[in-house]
Amino acid sequence: MFFHLFVYVPVQDAEKLKQALFNAGAGKYEHYDQCCWEVRGIGQFRPLTGSNPFIGAQNTLEKVEEVKIEMICEDEQIKGVLKALKENHPYEEPAYGVIGIKTLEDF
Repeated sequence: MFFHLFVYVPVQDAEKLKQALFNAGAGKYEHYDQCCWEVRGIGQFRPLTGSNPFIGAQNTLEKVEEVKIEMICEDEQIKGVLKALKENHPYEEPAYGVIGIKTLEDF
């Protein structure tokens, strides 16, 4: 089984985060590695009282040019990959998701 990982990160931090995820085992499929999909967009958030924002200020709406990175990860690697994501992402609370997927071999 594989997982589909997606994460949003500021443009200037995308390459560093991708490399950390690849080093942890994400982005591999059969005879390929460092596989991912990325697209730029605008992320929006408002840090609330008690937050420690990397970008912006508390109680102020912020819009940031970000990259959405998507890649697959084998189930044996997902915990280490998520640890690497949290250790290498600049945000206090990274926005990411993990979805279980099946390949043809799983059927």
